[in-house]
Amino acid sequence: MALLTVKNLSLGYDSRVIAENLNFSVYAGDYLCIVGENGSGKTTLMKTLLHLQEPLGGEILTGDGLKKNEIGYLPQQTVVQKDFPASVREIVLSGCQGRCGLRPFYNGEEKQLAQNNMERMGIADLARRCYRELSGGQQQRVLLARALCATRKVLLLDEPVSGLDPKVTAEMYDLIDRLNREGVTIIMISHDMAAAVRYADHILHIGSTLFFGTRAEYLESDAGKFFLAQQEGGEAG
Repeated sequence: MALLTVKNLSLGYDSRVIAENLNFSVYAGDYLCIVGENGSGKTTLMKTLLHLQEPLGGEILTGDGLKKNEIGYLPQQTVVQKDFPASVREIVLSGCQGRCGLRPFYNGEEKQLAQNNMERMGIADLARRCYRELSGGQQQRVLLARALCATRKVLLLDEPVSGLDPKVTAEMYDLIDRLNREGVTIIMISHDMAAAVRYADHILHIGSTLFFGTRAEYLESDAGKFFLAQQEGGEAG
C-alpha cells in the first residue's frame, strides 16, 4: 500500500490555480524528485502534502500506517533561519516536539533519539555550538537531523543543496542517498536535473507539462528530453 496517494490535486492561493490534475503515489523506500519550471508550484505542493496549506481540489491519502505528523520536513532556508541563535542540540531536539503531545519537556527516549540522529549526520561534536556560527553544509546537516527526529519513514526536502558549494553539495546528495538506502522514503524538490536523474527512482515534473513515472520513463519522455536539454543549454551558456 502507498504511503501517500495524490488524486486529481489542484494547488494554488486564493482560488488562483498554479497546478492541477496531479496524480501520483509514493511507496515505502521510494526516492521521488519533483522538478519543473520556477513558479510551477513545487514548494506549494510540498506544503500541501504537509497539510500546511489546503488544496484547491482533489485529495491526499496516507496509507501503510503513515500518520500526518510522521513526515520530516527540510524547508528552504531563509536568512532569518540561518541566523537562529540556538544550539545545535536544541534545534535537533525540537524535531521531537510532535512526539511530546501535551508534555512540556523532552523525555530520555527523545533526547537519545536526538543524539542518535546527530551522530548519524556526523554533527555530534557540534552539539553545543551555536547554529548561526556553522557553515551552510553543517546547518543543513543539523536541519536534516531535526527532520529525522520527526520521522522514521518519510523526508520532504525542498532544495536541500541550495547555496552550497559543489563539494558540500555532493556530500549532501550522498547523505540523502544513504538515508534512502537505509529505508527512509525521500521526496525532494530539485532544480538540479543531473542529480535528479542520478539519484531518484521516480520523477514528478510539474508545470506546463505534467509527468509522473520512473527515471527511465522520464528520460524517454518529451518533457524530460526538453527540460534536460534546456538546463544543459543554460549551463553551457
